[in-house]
Amino acid sequence: MDVEKPWSTVRGWAIVGLLAACGAVNAQSGPPADAHERAALRAQVQADLASRAKRDPNLATLNLLLAQPETAIDLARAEVTIEAMIDPKVNQPATLRALDNLAQAIRARFPQGDATDNEVKIGLLLNSLQAAGPWNGNRPFRYDLDNPMGEDPKDKLLSTYLATRKGNCVSMPVLLVVLSQKVGIEATLVSAPAHVFARVRRDDGSWLNIEATSFGTVSDAHYQQDLAITPRAIQSGAYLRSLTKQQEILVMVDTLEQYYRHHRAPDDLLGLTLRVLTTDMTNVSGWLWRGEAYAALIDEKFLHKYGSVDAIPPELRDQYAVLHTNNIDMFRSAEALGWVEETAEHKADYLRSIQQVKAQQARTGR
Repeated sequence: MDVEKPWSTVRGWAIVGLLAACGAVNAQSGPPADAHERAALRAQVQADLASRAKRDPNLATLNLLLAQPETAIDLARAEVTIEAMIDPKVNQPATLRALDNLAQAIRARFPQGDATDNEVKIGLLLNSLQAAGPWNGNRPFRYDLDNPMGEDPKDKLLSTYLATRKGNCVSMPVLLVVLSQKVGIEATLVSAPAHVFARVRRDDGSWLNIEATSFGTVSDAHYQQDLAITPRAIQSGAYLRSLTKQQEILVMVDTLEQYYRHHRAPDDLLGLTLRVLTTDMTNVSGWLWRGEAYAALIDEKFLHKYGSVDAIPPELRDQYAVLHTNNIDMFRSAEALGWVEETAEHKADYLRSIQQVKAQQARTGR
């Protein structure tokens, strides 16, 4: 991430100050405010969100989704609602029916119905996704080896996955968790660096990690080593924690943030990230996308117009400096949570492993 290329406005800077005063993790934000000042600043943040929601209907909808009690949140409905913000062509009723039909077919495989042992349920659920059979219309679900990064936000949608049967590390665990909950298995999403996986509850109360891209089980220790997760990131709760339903909605909103980054104005992305961070200050993606928004504003207001920092008129240098500082501070906030930027070597290693899997499949004809 290029800290010399940020995005936002002085008005955006004021909101960053409010976030910091409301308890953000950025240690560079100055002395803490007293309780009265914090309350006043929180009220200002909420007022700003309300104002933005009037201009962006998506924010108003998200406010309603996130205001629900945990027990009232339906992840499938939240997912298709957010998907329609990214692609208005998404057929929400049809997607929900497809999910219900798939869940019904999986439940029909349980030998003792709802009384079936949870371990057996989990195994049959995974098999129902991975193996071709009447339960999935003889169309098994697969990791999309041709598009492992999901560069287009539409590639990460559950509706896309259901249609193509090719998924990624967002759509695959979301489907697994939604189906788990529909067939009576307690499950949750879990965040990791640039990755999401599922966690399901065994009969003995313990949790089991499911790597949805391979339909296998993976330990926390393996994720920590393989994804270079820092102890600080675990301690802060940024990664490897079982998410609440509100936080699971934010996993879905991450794809919406990606969409906003490329298809909406930077100020819209600032409003969306503000909604995310007021819900969960340990949401690493929220800080990173907010940093991207400030980078985009700097490009829009200064670099595209003047060509270089040195060419910015003196009377505008202070505004540029504010945006540049905000851009850096957003990434520092993510780092304070334990986030570490992925190296080019790590990404190259991952892509090489994808090519190896593709080559093996070509040899075996699978």
